[in-house]
Amino acid sequence: MTDMPQYLAGILVFIAGACVGSFLNVCICRLPEGQSVVSPGSACPRCGHRISWWENIPLLSYLILRAKCRGCGGRISMQYPLVEALGGILALVLWNRFGPGIELAIYAPFLASLIVISFIDLKHQIIPDVLSLSGIILGLFCSFFNPHLEWYDSFLGVIVGGGILYAIAAGYLLIARKEGMGGGDIKLLAMIGAYLGWQAVFLVIFLSAVVGSAVGIAILALRKGHRDSAIPYGPFLSGAAVITLFYGHEIMGWYANFLTQTIYTGG
Repeated sequence: MTDMPQYLAGILVFIAGACVGSFLNVCICRLPEGQSVVSPGSACPRCGHRISWWENIPLLSYLILRAKCRGCGGRISMQYPLVEALGGILALVLWNRFGPGIELAIYAPFLASLIVISFIDLKHQIIPDVLSLSGIILGLFCSFFNPHLEWYDSFLGVIVGGGILYAIAAGYLLIARKEGMGGGDIKLLAMIGAYLGWQAVFLVIFLSAVVGSAVGIAILALRKGHRDSAIPYGPFLSGAAVITLFYGHEIMGWYANFLTQTIYTGG
């Protein structure tokens, strides 16, 4: 693909990512139910209509079927094309950022896991251990081959990522006498630390806290919930991890510049 015109390589990468996104939809639907993601084949969750190959083309089938099941006429969730599009976009950004190589092989499963985790957490408010714990192990293993990360930084990432959120959760439980953060979030940040290293954990926490707080305030302002409304934190951690993976160095460089200028000018 390196000998192809750039636009053609980009199209193929996007299609490949969208196809992976189609499989991720299966994982999102079946993992919380403890079902196999391999068999049986895809079917309508309402009527059991077996989905043929032309009904399962990423993005296109949703448009061809007009967002309705061919068997029962029930509406197909927007989740399906959204996950497929997200898979294609992230694959394209990953390709443009790192190109073909070991980084692509390392970070593609990481991003795929973050997509599945985010949508499962949004829908069920759980983060399956099969994703986070296996992600920790895979992230540690990949650190031995990752040219951007030392294995000990990955190991410390697991300790720091999981440790910080565990301390926050324990402190909140002690003060408020109720749980404010689930164990799934703790294991998710440990997994993120395994892939990105301990240094990136702090930026992930900061970005996820800022966006999460803004969304929480917006929900309260719109009166869609109350102060005790549960807001899944997994999607915010996942989104912050994606931003940190692609733009973490630039963000930290900008902040260091800003801090230096502020101190130098006395402002």
